[in-house]
Amino acid sequence: MIPKLKIALVQSPLYWEDPLGNRVMFQEKIASIPDDVDLIVLPEMFTTGFTMEPQNIAHPEGDATIAWMQRLAKQKKAALVGSIVYHEDNRYFNRLFFVFSDGDVKTYDKKHTFSLAGEDLVYEAGTQKLFVDYKGFKICPMICYDLRFPVWSRNVEEYDALIYVANWPKPRISAWDTLLKARAIENLAYTIGVNRIGLDDLEHEYPGHSAVYDALGKQLAYSDEEEILYVTLDKNHIETTRNKLRFLEDRDQFTLLG
Repeated sequence: MIPKLKIALVQSPLYWEDPLGNRVMFQEKIASIPDDVDLIVLPEMFTTGFTMEPQNIAHPEGDATIAWMQRLAKQKKAALVGSIVYHEDNRYFNRLFFVFSDGDVKTYDKKHTFSLAGEDLVYEAGTQKLFVDYKGFKICPMICYDLRFPVWSRNVEEYDALIYVANWPKPRISAWDTLLKARAIENLAYTIGVNRIGLDDLEHEYPGHSAVYDALGKQLAYSDEEEILYVTLDKNHIETTRNKLRFLEDRDQFTLLG
């Protein structure tokens, strides 16, 4: 049987630097998600908003959120993915957690910290990509600013889907729209982008535009409102497209040096 994966994209406003408030809010939203959903995707820094003052977040909140994700994943029998502020070894990370339905956890630290906002001065940058094998799909999750760097996203590992979780602001939203579609086309992979919506406490506006594109760049889902989007990925689409259009075989060969 050819695998399919039903995904829920949770496009939501966030409470500023309030992990408990955000967990309560997202728990209510997640409770409404149908039981046949396999993967629930939350925005970047979904418990705090895009704060450059991580010292305002109590250190135990990171582990509290992981335990919360594990509990919900088991209850919903679905995986959860999103990034949070995380403190470890006297350093701060914008760390993505992919939590499986059995509670197992894999992590990815944001490679491209957003220097325009000073994120590079506050958060430690990651060095390794993450690949998750889940229900017949190989998934590569990334975070926001990573979207602007096609070499980092380049599909040399034969993944089936890219996921970007984000706090992407309104003034540059056309770049978000364009780059999501471009990443799908150039990598012959499903590309999923989940952005937050609403104003933060710094008066930055986020317009959503969460979306899903197939391997040919066809838009399968899109919203600029507070809502949960649903889409089903079909492994047959990936296999058929890549067998017919063997573009990845002609890709440039390169090695990442750092």
